[in-house]
This record gives sequence, C-alpha cells and structure tokens, in this order.
Amino acid sequence: MLKQSTSKLLLISSLCAFTNAALAGYEIKITDQDTITFGGYIKVNARYVDGDVAYKDFWTGTGTALAKSNSQFRINANETRFNTKYVHGDVMGYIELDFLGGGGNQIISNSANPRLRHAYIKYQNILAGQTWTTFMNTSALPETADYAGATVGIAFNRQGQLRYTMGNFQFSIENPETWGGDTTNDDIPDVIAKYTFKGDWGNVSISGLGRSLTTLTGNSETTFGASIAGRLKTIGKDDLRFQFHKGELGRYVSGGAAKGLYNDKVEDMTSYLARIQLRSAPLPKLGRLA
Repeated sequence: MLKQSTSKLLLISSLCAFTNAALAGYEIKITDQDTITFGGYIKVNARYVDGDVAYKDFWTGTGTALAKSNSQFRINANETRFNTKYVHGDVMGYIELDFLGGGGNQIISNSANPRLRHAYIKYQNILAGQTWTTFMNTSALPETADYAGATVGIAFNRQGQLRYTMGNFQFSIENPETWGGDTTNDDIPDVIAKYTFKGDWGNVSISGLGRSLTTLTGNSETTFGASIAGRLKTIGKDDLRFQFHKGELGRYVSGGAAKGLYNDKVEDMTSYLARIQLRSAPLPKLGRLA
C-alpha cells in the first residue's frame, strides 16, 4: 500500500497585516463610473513529505509510487497571488495571476512563471472569459492549508466559457476537452445549467452537465452528469460543506484525476472513485484555516 505523510506549515510573519489588506483589495476611484481595484496576497509555504509517494507541491489525489520511501522538504512563495478589477458602469473586467506556472529551479533564482487563473469580462448578466466552471459550487470547497485541498471527490475546474445568469439560475457553454480521446474533433461546447437555493441558512446548488466526447477511433459519445453541493450554517462560525456527484463527469471532478475516456470507453464517476480509492495514497490530514 502506498503511504505518505505530509506536514505543512503556513508561515505567518509581519506580512500578515499586508495579506489581510490585500485580500480586501485597494480601490481607486477614477471617475464617477470608473474604478480600478488591486488585490491579492503573499503566501509562504513550507512542506515536508515522507513516504513512498513522490513529492508534489500540493496534493491532487494521485501520485507516483516510489521503489522506496523518501523524505523531502521544500519552501516557496509560488502561491502568491495578484488580481486587478476594472469597473466602468455595468461593465467589469477581472484578471488574476499566481506563480504556479512552472519554471524556475532550486539551484539559483527559483524564478517561477506567472500563471493565468481568471480573466473575464462581465456585462450585466453575461460573463465571457476564463473562470470557475458553472458546474462548481465554490462555497462548498473545504478550507485547508494545502493549496488544492482534498481534491478527490470535489468539482474543481477553471476554463473558458460564456455564461448567462438570471437570478439563481445560470446557464453556460464551456470549453470542451476529450481527455483520453481525440481532442482535434472537439467541435461541440460543454453545456451546463445550475440552480442555487439561497437563504440565511446557507445555500444548495443543483448542477447538470452535458458533453460530447470523441474517441480515438472517431466515434462520438454523449455523456451526462449531475451534482448537488452546498454550504449549510451550523453553530457560530462553523458550517457543513458537502458535494455529491453522479454520472460521466471525467475531468470536472477530482482535480483532473479522472479522464473522460478510458480505452475509448466512457467511465461513470462512481466506479472511478471506487477504483481510485484502491490505487491512491491515503489523503494527508489537512488543517482548517482560521
């Protein structure tokens, strides 16, 4: 059995005050209709991994098995994030970057490359660009010190899309990707619809997904999936967060650990999760952020 133990320390120093201010954002009013906001944070991670699963900067639910156990320590600031928002009347543009785009080395400068997280334009009820998939309920994500958190079993995806919002209902067409098949014939966008029930008690969302996948032999496969997720307030600052997914969801669930096609066959998410639990290392214990 694969074993991995992980200890992670989020270092907090005099940067704490700056981080809190950055999260809130700094707004500059240009005219009565124009504002620009700068935000983000500086984050330093120290991570120690011990076991027969290869070191990774953050847990994603899968890992490379090693012939023998290794121990490794790393410290970096690659999760540091910067964003800017520009608002002109009903039009809003938003861009966010971090530094997990690769590059750099452990020898000289550790010059990590910037990575695009979000980039979209929003006009009234219409959004166009790259951001969290409409299939997700971001409020249902767990709070963890680890960057990705417990990705196994959660909906997690950012991609290009065109989204329309009407009250609690959202509809979008999003970037297709036949992972495990023939991506050169992805000519039909993924279609997603979501309705969110909201109140003082929290929220619960119901999402549906339809996709067209192309096998390596040129066959077309139509797949469907659904999700129920939410965040329910309990006592004080505590809450209960949950996600339940069913169907042929592939890359939309488990942080990219599941392909859309395996050996030219569509795999149901339920059977995949049962299989991955047998192959993957146990999840490390993750602390909740205050």
